[in-house]
Amino acid sequence: MRKFKDLPSVISVFPLPGALLLPRSNMPLHIFEPRYLTMLDDALKTPERLIGMIQPDTGPHRTEDALMTIGCAGRITQFNETDDGRYMITLTGVSRYRISAEVDGFAPYRRAEVSWEGFEHDMGPEEHDPAFDRAKFMALLERFFSAKGLNTDWETLQEAEDELLVNSLSMLLDFAPEDKQALLEAPSLSTRRETLVTLIEFALHSGGDGEDILQ
Repeated sequence: MRKFKDLPSVISVFPLPGALLLPRSNMPLHIFEPRYLTMLDDALKTPERLIGMIQPDTGPHRTEDALMTIGCAGRITQFNETDDGRYMITLTGVSRYRISAEVDGFAPYRRAEVSWEGFEHDMGPEEHDPAFDRAKFMALLERFFSAKGLNTDWETLQEAEDELLVNSLSMLLDFAPEDKQALLEAPSLSTRRETLVTLIEFALHSGGDGEDILQ
């Protein structure tokens, strides 16, 4: 099993608002800007092939070009080059990290010194959520999808393991960047599920649905 001490102390970071990558989850990315094409080429030359996803800090007291403190690094597990030089890639989440400092250099993309400490379990086995009431959660989710006019494969969702279900929804549903950050920073799968339920409940209430929702 890979340990955090085996991961590099400096990684390239890819700021992208609203983009959420979680450990053991997959994120497709379309890379076309020249600086990020360079970042991808450089990452592919390293043994770890890591890119650190991170959200810009949009808080009221932010400085220009500020980044959130915590992101998630993903390993490039698939990539295809198009005829016009763009890349379609897949990142598989390895571990969250905490930015210690940005690194100056000549690269056209941003790089940061990072710490992996505190996120050791990200590189462990799949998490489970013993308190997960799947029936109530799926009923809430059906109401949310109906209110938003969304479609999905309900049979696949029902059969998904706890972590795959909660993390996939956390990554794919359209929440504000600060809400995505809260989902990222959740210390456990149970906490992430509770945060996700709260966000869905709030979205339903905001949409004028006055019925009592999952408590």
